[in-house]
Amino acid sequence: MDLKELAATAGGGDPGDGLRAVAALRALLEELEAVHVSTARAQGWSWEQIAGALGVRRQTVHRKHARRTGKAGDR
Repeated sequence: MDLKELAATAGGGDPGDGLRAVAALRALLEELEAVHVSTARAQGWSWEQIAGALGVRRQTVHRKHARRTGKAGDR
């Protein structure tokens, strides 16, 4: 399913289809966030800058992404 179909299904009347679409959209958002956090870190962004852009606390984004970006020690 493409993004438009997922969005339409998520807003549809069948709860099972809607929940599956929500799960697929959530997975897509997680993947997009990971890609952009990795890109930001590679370009020298601080965890504080990334957190501000995402609207979360620095500790939250660091805990979620530091291991994957390979820069766990960076603050």
